[in-house]
Amino acid sequence: MESSTQRSPLSSWRDCFVLKRIRMLVPVGFKAEIIELSKLSGPVTELAGVSLAIAVINVTGISIGSGLAAACDTLISQTFGSRNLLRVGVILQRAILILLLACFPCWAILINTEPILLAVKQKPEVARLSQLYVKIFMPALPATFMYSLETRYLQNQGIIWPQVITGIVVNLLNALINYIFLYILNMGVAGSAVANALSQFSMAAILYAYILWKGLHKATWGGWSKECLQDWGSYIHLAIPSMVMLCVEWWSYEIGGFLAGLISETELGAQSVVYGLANVAYMFPMGFGIAGNVRVGNALGAGDTEQAKLSAKLTVFCAVSVSICLSVLLGSLKNHISYIFTYDEQIRERVADIISLYAPFVLLDAIAASLGGIIRGAGKQRIGAICNILGYYGVGFTVGVPLMFVAKLGIQGSVDRLVYLCVSAVLIPDFLSVENELEESDN
Repeated sequence: MESSTQRSPLSSWRDCFVLKRIRMLVPVGFKAEIIELSKLSGPVTELAGVSLAIAVINVTGISIGSGLAAACDTLISQTFGSRNLLRVGVILQRAILILLLACFPCWAILINTEPILLAVKQKPEVARLSQLYVKIFMPALPATFMYSLETRYLQNQGIIWPQVITGIVVNLLNALINYIFLYILNMGVAGSAVANALSQFSMAAILYAYILWKGLHKATWGGWSKECLQDWGSYIHLAIPSMVMLCVEWWSYEIGGFLAGLISETELGAQSVVYGLANVAYMFPMGFGIAGNVRVGNALGAGDTEQAKLSAKLTVFCAVSVSICLSVLLGSLKNHISYIFTYDEQIRERVADIISLYAPFVLLDAIAASLGGIIRGAGKQRIGAICNILGYYGVGFTVGVPLMFVAKLGIQGSVDRLVYLCVSAVLIPDFLSVENELEESDN
């Protein structure tokens, strides 16, 4: 079986980084927004309904499951590093049960999408279409959660390429499914939701089949055990702050988009371009963050604190080095880079105005992403959760919202918010000393 202990550290770093570069081009978990936008670009109401539905699903469903699954980044990586292989399977079983139970509160919110949207003054027809989309997608939520667990089960053992291979296969299948439902059957919003749901099931099923086919589970899976019903507290103790870490960041971007939309269409367009660039730039440090999470967790599980420290330092160094190059590139292309997204001259000028403020954000975001991976590997998610809450909401929104509306800086104020939140997310972990946390984790 492929493992991080059987392969060189360079190989593990390279595989994790290559995975993220491929995901940047062929994203796993593709939601078919491009096809939906192309098909629904005429009926504005349907487009708004689909957009809102996807936002609701992300905020109240997928972000919750992904956050809870992130506890595996600590438990599986450290357990695998200690060579207690069969316990990895028990941890996975426990995670499966907890995430399946987590579907119920998520469903309780999703089933009430329409009244929630009406309560925040959305148009009745938009709310109705959003509810239709969400109801059709709801059965696929467990599959989405299981796929998140499958990827973490593999990557925390240093197994990377199955996700890449299955991701490419599912994206090709996803394009075919969307073409059938949207263009041949002309099912509109309902067809888009069905295609999305089928894609989620396909991702989980194909990766599961690949694991069985290649026997990637044999060393760590001893069959279902009664142990999975015990010691849920150790998992939940990490899962809750992991969920907070992810959701706080995810929700802040959704809120930022909503606030930009309150100003003007030009500001919303510029914000979309900036966030699009942020997502692309984030893929590089996120890849190093995941690699750092695996290496630090494996080292701590093996009792090698010095190796964990070295991996942590290398994670930050690599992420910062790549992001410096990205910052320089974005700054040099500030007058032209918006053409990737739109040819609107007003948006281009606005993006060019704020890109100089955005460039430092790339560097700070890289540090935050790499430190986040280290924190997860060390099992110190509570620190990350506190930092994100203080950075995004304690500093970010308290500074950014007045800049956007009172000082009338528009999206520029929103970017300032991002810079402030990243400063907070970076300085607080630095103050707490990551090296000390690694030593405490080993003890």
